[in-house]
Amino acid sequence: MIQAPDISWSYTLPEPCAPLSAEQTESYRARIKALLKEKNAVLVAHYYTDPEIQALAEETGGYVADSLEMARLGRDHPASTLVVAGVRFMGETAKILSPEKRVVMPALDAECSLDLSCPVDEFSDFCDQHPDHTVVVYANTSAAVKARADWVVTSSIALEIVDHLESEGQKIIWGPDIHLGRYIQQQTGAEMVLWRGRCIVHDEFKASAIAELRKQYPDSALLVHPESPEDVVAMADAVGSTSQLIKAASELPNKQLIIATERGIFYKIQQLCPDKELMAAPTGGTGATCQSCAHCPWMGMNSLQRICEALESGDSSHEIEVDAEIREKALVPLNRMLDFSASLKAQGKI
Repeated sequence: MIQAPDISWSYTLPEPCAPLSAEQTESYRARIKALLKEKNAVLVAHYYTDPEIQALAEETGGYVADSLEMARLGRDHPASTLVVAGVRFMGETAKILSPEKRVVMPALDAECSLDLSCPVDEFSDFCDQHPDHTVVVYANTSAAVKARADWVVTSSIALEIVDHLESEGQKIIWGPDIHLGRYIQQQTGAEMVLWRGRCIVHDEFKASAIAELRKQYPDSALLVHPESPEDVVAMADAVGSTSQLIKAASELPNKQLIIATERGIFYKIQQLCPDKELMAAPTGGTGATCQSCAHCPWMGMNSLQRICEALESGDSSHEIEVDAEIREKALVPLNRMLDFSASLKAQGKI
């Protein structure tokens, strides 16, 4: 059996941003609103950013969405500058889809553990050794890794795409999240070789601790992102992408929800379900390290102060650039996914 190499990696976690006073918060909010108009810019924020950033995006005509939808909405918006509040691969994806626009980020060094766990040289070498496999990579990867792929997928459409590839008899190299890859493999029966990357947020949820919490709240429902460990996914009442979990939260009759994904999602769920009690799935239990405690430390690098600095900066200190050749290559698997998604929507299948 083919196995992905056991690549070792380490992370230097960033320091959290210093908290702002109420007066500072209002000052930065006002300044950002003025700068967005002045710079013909739009703020697009990920569901995992702090609630104050998500609220500001909504108030200023911007968007709160998952990574690919952020890029797609930014592409279709008339603004000439995109302010991407998220992590680096999200800014790169926005630039790939909108090369003519200026794309800036609050922190260019806001990384993603999945991206870091899939270095392009090692991943490309492994793919080159197995040319009879179709390369499918998760959106949580660098532009260079996307450029090496045949397909780019998000968690909301990965099942449908892999099921399609399986129906054609294709063998798949999947990267980088091993938990999401295993879940898709189990659901589709596809022949998949799984890269061994992990998200430090989702990987820390503990089935034993969740089971104890459910005993305290027997009428609760458990919502789980499939980047979580297999035994956590097996316990879930709903499994899905960020947007799918938000939808499930509003549709489930339960008044208490235990949520196994980044806690930034609480902002949008609470908007839709103000009468429901939301609880973060615990990361405690045997072997817990709690590097994240259900909050991505790199997402935490986004702040109102840094958004303001990104808009005020006239140099490259906040600007995302993607090599033209890499961009053109990465656009192919991205567009392949977008076209596939559009086809399914036209058929009423998603």
